[in-house]
Amino acid sequence: MLRIRPMTAAEIAVGMRLKLQAKWNQTEADWQRLLAMDPGGLFYADHDGESVGTIATTLFGSVAWISMVLVDESMRGKGIGTELLTHALNYLDGRGVPSVRLDATPMGQPLYEKLGFVAEYQVLRYEGVLPDKLPVDGGIAYAPQYHDALISLDRAVTGTDRAKLLYRLINEPEVDVEVFARGGAVAGFLSSRPGTRARQIGPCIADAAAGQALLAEAFHRYAGQLVFIDIPAINTAATALADAHGLTVQRPFLRMVRGTAVTDYPQQIWASFGPEKG
Repeated sequence: MLRIRPMTAAEIAVGMRLKLQAKWNQTEADWQRLLAMDPGGLFYADHDGESVGTIATTLFGSVAWISMVLVDESMRGKGIGTELLTHALNYLDGRGVPSVRLDATPMGQPLYEKLGFVAEYQVLRYEGVLPDKLPVDGGIAYAPQYHDALISLDRAVTGTDRAKLLYRLINEPEVDVEVFARGGAVAGFLSSRPGTRARQIGPCIADAAAGQALLAEAFHRYAGQLVFIDIPAINTAATALADAHGLTVQRPFLRMVRGTAVTDYPQQIWASFGPEKG
């Protein structure tokens, strides 16, 4: 019998086991962040006493993100993913959320379409070991005086109030955050964090000049490291920079929405946070 239950810190080990099966990049810190930002929004599937699936929702005001849709490889094809998604959508509908977004893999896209999601735009995951080059001066370390401006810029570009996410990133010691200030105003910012397989670069939200500078510096700063970076395909300046540094497309995601469309500006998204938060 399948039961879907609220996920707590005790089930992080389940999430880590399933994400290792799927060869995803998340760490325990990523699961802890999800739980801290929306304690009631994570769920796991229990089948006859065995934990066989997970799903996470995170609410950012009028916009929610769905992520971490994982099913044990021995139980796939039995409708567990559909049950988890239906449960999560009912949970969000019960909270009156008008817009639900996610980044779909090609495998998951047909299921999301059946549940009312429609395509927005493509996001490309680049990966590779960055070449060894000298550092460049692209930005400056985050400082508290940039906090409000950083959040305002992110909200204007993404159409989503992700203040609680950005606050978490700024205060996590393993996360690097850098800003690009011009004339005392924040023109862009970039963060990156460790993963179990590669360093995840993103989010990077910026205008054209700031995005070029921040991304170029990140590529130099992490020279010799394996990195992942998720870039909206429409931001051709960012994809060209990734190409120039020898990164290659690992796989595409399709950003999708259910309900009210969100007005965002992917040309100013130089790197997505990742499928967990867009």
